[in-house]
Amino acid sequence: MYAIVEIAGLQYKVEQDQKLFVNRLKANIGEEVTFDKVLLTDNGSVTVGAPVIDGVTVVAKVLDQVKGDKVIVFKKKRRKGYKVKNGHRQQFTQIQIVSIGGSTAAPKKTAKKATPKKEKEVVKNEEVKTED
Repeated sequence: MYAIVEIAGLQYKVEQDQKLFVNRLKANIGEEVTFDKVLLTDNGSVTVGAPVIDGVTVVAKVLDQVKGDKVIVFKKKRRKGYKVKNGHRQQFTQIQIVSIGGSTAAPKKTAKKATPKKEKEVVKNEEVKTED
C-alpha cells in the first residue's frame, strides 16, 4: 500500500516503514506528526481525492533534524572586479512513516445543484439589400 501525500508544500510517494527527508518541520525528535493532505491511496484499488481524500491520514515519527550538504553560490561579473561567494545548507527533517490509514472511503461526491436553464434570446438579423 502506498499514498501520495503533501508534506511542507511538496508531494511525496510514501509507504509504511519508509524513511525520507522532508523540508524542516516544527516538531521535536520522537514526536509523531500527522499529515491529512492525502492526494491518492492504493491498497489494491486506487482512490484519488478531489483534491484530498477525506478521513485518510498518514502518521509519521520524527527521527532527526539534519542539515543537507553545503551548496556554494558564486557570483561574478567579468571585468568589473565583482565576486561574491556564499554557502547554503538546507535544513531537513528525517521522518519514518508509521501508518497510512483511517477511513478508506471513496471521496464524497457533491450533488450538482440544479441550475435553471437560460432561455435563449432570439435575435433576428435583418439583412439590408441594396440594389445596384
